[in-house]
Amino acid sequence: MGTSTSSTGGPRTGPRAAPRAVRNVALVGHSGAGKTTLAEAFLHRAGAVARPGSVTEGTTVCDHEPEEVARGISVALGVAHLDWTATDGEAYRVTLLDTPGSPDFVGAVDAALAVADLAVVVVSAVDGVRSGTQEVWRLCDEAGIPRLVLVSQEDRARASFRTVLDELRSTFAAAFVPLELPLGEEQSLHGVADVLAERAREYDGDGQLHWHGHDGAVPGDVRDEEHALHDQVVEDIVTHDDDQLEAYLSGQEPGVAELERTLAQEVRDGEAVPVLLASGLTGVGVDRALDLVCELGPSPADRPAVVLLPDGAGQDGASTTEVVADPGGDTLVQVFRTVVDPYVGQVSVFKVLSGTVASGDRLVDVATGAEDRVHGLFRLRGREHVAVERVVAGEVAAAAKLGAATTGALLGSRRGPVSARALPDRPPVYAQALRPVSQPDDDKLSASLARLVAEDPTLHVDLTGAQAVLGGLGDTHLAVALERLERSFGVHVTTEPVQVAYRETITRTVEAEGRLKKQSGGHGQFAVVQLRVAPLPRGAGFELVNAVVGGSVPRQYLPAVERGVTEAMAAGGPHGYPVVDLRVEVYDGKAHSVDSSDMAFRTAGATGLREALAAAGTVVLEPVSAVTVTVPADAQGDVLGDLSGRRGHITATGSLPDGRVVVDALVPEAELVRYVLDLRSLTGGRGSFTARPDRYEVLPHGVAAAPTR
Repeated sequence: MGTSTSSTGGPRTGPRAAPRAVRNVALVGHSGAGKTTLAEAFLHRAGAVARPGSVTEGTTVCDHEPEEVARGISVALGVAHLDWTATDGEAYRVTLLDTPGSPDFVGAVDAALAVADLAVVVVSAVDGVRSGTQEVWRLCDEAGIPRLVLVSQEDRARASFRTVLDELRSTFAAAFVPLELPLGEEQSLHGVADVLAERAREYDGDGQLHWHGHDGAVPGDVRDEEHALHDQVVEDIVTHDDDQLEAYLSGQEPGVAELERTLAQEVRDGEAVPVLLASGLTGVGVDRALDLVCELGPSPADRPAVVLLPDGAGQDGASTTEVVADPGGDTLVQVFRTVVDPYVGQVSVFKVLSGTVASGDRLVDVATGAEDRVHGLFRLRGREHVAVERVVAGEVAAAAKLGAATTGALLGSRRGPVSARALPDRPPVYAQALRPVSQPDDDKLSASLARLVAEDPTLHVDLTGAQAVLGGLGDTHLAVALERLERSFGVHVTTEPVQVAYRETITRTVEAEGRLKKQSGGHGQFAVVQLRVAPLPRGAGFELVNAVVGGSVPRQYLPAVERGVTEAMAAGGPHGYPVVDLRVEVYDGKAHSVDSSDMAFRTAGATGLREALAAAGTVVLEPVSAVTVTVPADAQGDVLGDLSGRRGHITATGSLPDGRVVVDALVPEAELVRYVLDLRSLTGGRGSFTARPDRYEVLPHGVAAAPTR
């Protein structure tokens, strides 16, 4: 049975919610806007926690990892479940997805938006619209997810709800609908004025609601402003409903419940963005914010999931299909996060797209056919696991030890030709080389890095070269990953710069001889090759040509000559870097019927190549990346100047529909080692870039190669 609640909303426990009473809510915004504190206030007000935790004290539900506690910021996606009965009388099952605000951890925002049905954009009443606000707004646009804005930290010094509202309207092309006004502000904040109901909600020191006066009348100091705003908001809402508009024009204003139903449809369709306010620390406005998140936010039933099909396999040749959140449908779940729990091992966090999942069910990876049994099913509340017997379509839950459940996988009752839509590609923009401290660390490094990447797909590992390279989205991203590598997997490493992959080549044709003649009793070693070495076009690689006439170098020894030449190229030229882009012609030589061998000609080939390089002289080639930088228009000049200072060559510039500028350039890789950090500093966190290997070019005279250690 559920607990009884008042008409002002409150905590709720009870039977399984239907999909329309489910809300999956992503809390997104700039770092420091108060998302985690707000999540804590929601959980406390709903009765999910006995007392609210503190970010500064490291006691919050969502930021429970040691790396988060130490830094006082979110570094991973926090998942927390609560139950709430809103003022409409409906009992809602809410999953909060608390996302980091730092761009280093944007992968967590991607994951949250992939399964959320509503994004609550949290904006600080003190700091206003920041670069992180603009970035998450853009991500919400790309994901096509409905939004609601919550202005937080209204109790802090310099808080200004009205300033933030003006900034929102001037920054974003959206129909903002302010549903509340603050009663007092900064330290004097004590309530909110409900614009639709035209009533004043006041709170005591414990965040408990009581109505202003006897009837909740709006105080005189904001009454005129509130009433004018009420008329404007009502008019904006009814213009989207013909019947309500007709009644309104005839002098009959719709009731609050009718207006909220119409507004909820506008939110679902992306036609309106309600604006609320609250203080997570004092509790002012928290209950009403939860009410409106539930009442105005869409349910999974309103937003069918979209999955991919093989080309042309869908209706009318479509490559996608919608999956309706039907508890009675075929089971299909989407894994959007995996974490390593020190007690239960791998935990897979998923959203049920269709059907019902119960403990003991068998789930099949629809792509690979791998099968797992659901041994334990639970909801997450930070690190707490709340056991449940079953979850239905639309709900978020987790299970332990699902070996087939990698991040992004679809699991169902049977194998099928469907796949989840890929998250945005996040290529690495910052990298470090890892050196294991001991042999046991080295033995565990590869497998442990693979598990880190399984948890965080925005990490990239390259073990193909001389260094073990870990790449990510910034210095803090890698620092956190390395701390987790040590804490969770017991692997200790030191870091060093990633070696720039310089190469050498020649610029003119030369001839050289490779000779080996040794006699030490018995069979000797004898081989002579005459080589003509010429440069090839950039990127052509290596070519060996047999131009021997008359059999002076028997044909069976040519593979040995080639092996010796390629080994000498890989070992490095006069500058110590691997040699590339050579055409080596074997045009003459000598052999001995007894003393010649594969090893002798292999050695002669290597010697001849080294002689040719010494005679020709080599130039150093540096790798050049094709870089695409996206920045606000007002930062374009600074970015162009900075790229020029990095020896970059601007190839194109353009504009995006949102007003941002895109700059394409060719930049030496050695100049990009810390570029992500410098770009964020240069643009106030508003710039981003991608880079991909493009070509090799001759290192200019007077420019020193970056150190290899």
